[in-house]
Parts: sequence; C-alpha cells; structure tokens
Amino acid sequence: MEKKIIDSGLVVFVMKCMLAAYILTAGLLLLLALMLYRFGLSEKTVSICIIVIYIAVTFLAGFIAGKRAGEKKFLWGLAMGCIYFLILTAVSLIVNKGMDDTMGNLVTVFMLCGGSGMLGGMIS
Repeated sequence: MEKKIIDSGLVVFVMKCMLAAYILTAGLLLLLALMLYRFGLSEKTVSICIIVIYIAVTFLAGFIAGKRAGEKKFLWGLAMGCIYFLILTAVSLIVNKGMDDTMGNLVTVFMLCGGSGMLGGMIS
C-alpha cells in the first residue's frame, strides 16, 4: 500500500479556508470602496482600513484552522497567514507586472498576515 504524504482532506480544508478568506476580503474591500465613493475617505484612512481587513481576515482563517487542528494551533494559524500572504503577493505581482515600490510594504504585510493568523490559531 502506498503511504499518503499529504492527507487530501487537509488540502481540501486549507483550500476552503483560503477561499472563504478571499471571499471575505473581496466583500470587505467592496464595502470599503463603497465607503470611499460615498464619504470620500482620505488615502490614509483607506490604507489603514486595508491593513485592518488583512489582519481581521487572517486572524479568522487562523482561528478556524486552529479550531480544526486541535494541537499546534499557532502553527496552523501561522500557516494560514503565510498562505494568504503568498497568494496575495502572487496576485499583486501579476496585476502590477512586477515589484516597483512594494518591497518595504511586503515585509510589513507578511508580518501582519503571519502574526494575526498565528494569534487567531493561539486563541482558538
């Protein structure tokens, strides 16, 4: 019998978590766009709201992953935050066709996504 290295149920769970996280992100960013249009928010306010959205969504993904994992919850939360960041970075690189001035922000967003995912895992 072949020994499975990666459990297929685990992969499906991670994919479901990431799909839910990105659907939630899209909804919250659409709400932010509506608020920007309606209330004419400043660029600084919009930037802060985007960061809060990233933190909240990765926290929630880490929380859900930690609930399911049962043990080593903080590692599962960290993994969710890192996967979220990797997908976010890949999409950003594709849309922007390269890395212009995002290198400084890249490290900050990585720390925020990984840290908030890990915190969500620890709290679960």
